[in-house]
Amino acid sequence: MPGTWPGMALLVLVVRAKLPMRLLAIDTALEACSVALLDGDTVAAQETQAMARGHAEALMPMLARLQENAAFYFAVIDRIAVTVGPGSFTGLRVGISAARGIALATAKPVVGITTLEALAAPLIAGDASSPVVSVIDARHNHVYLQAFGTDGDDLVSPRVVSLAEAIELVMPLRPRLVGNGAAMLAAAWPPGEAPPAGIDQQAAPMIEWVGRLGQLADIAAAPPKPFYLRAPDAQPPTPALAAQAARP
Repeated sequence: MPGTWPGMALLVLVVRAKLPMRLLAIDTALEACSVALLDGDTVAAQETQAMARGHAEALMPMLARLQENAAFYFAVIDRIAVTVGPGSFTGLRVGISAARGIALATAKPVVGITTLEALAAPLIAGDASSPVVSVIDARHNHVYLQAFGTDGDDLVSPRVVSLAEAIELVMPLRPRLVGNGAAMLAAAWPPGEAPPAGIDQQAAPMIEWVGRLGQLADIAAAPPKPFYLRAPDAQPPTPALAAQAARP
């Protein structure tokens, strides 16, 4: 799996201590296009636009504005972090391609951070009172999810499951839910059962936390490659179907 979950101790450390690293963070995997430049523990500049489509058209002008608004340029960054999914198959490719291109131009490393990690990180770092479940709408009454313990450990590994299966997996944890599928999962909660400890409906990760996790990630263990939990809905035609479609 791309990305490395750093655990609660390191999350607390990165919040409290200044890391001597300049990093560019990019997120186009879900319902926003977001970029940020981090200088240690300071966000030097950032921009986020909510959108379901159009990431490719929005990203490059946004990156240009980011350089204008920050006190330093991409040439002096130490690392690039980009979200790698799960999310929109088209959207996440936009961010990954841009990150790889900038990495090639600047000769800097790039790391991949999953959307599930990035959604959960600020909740765990800010309040370790209960587990956190990241939930992303996978459509057709399914969700992508991952459950994290109060120390950031992996309680339920990343997967795509039906709403019913998701309830069975996470209900005993009485967790906080976060992500664009949080409200949907909460609505399916069985009556009479203890409800989730919290519901944080977020359309996309906070770009600052994509950067913070990127500062901590192990480059060797966090490649900037799409993180797929299922195949795309649209599949290329088989040779037989392609030949049939080509017939007059």
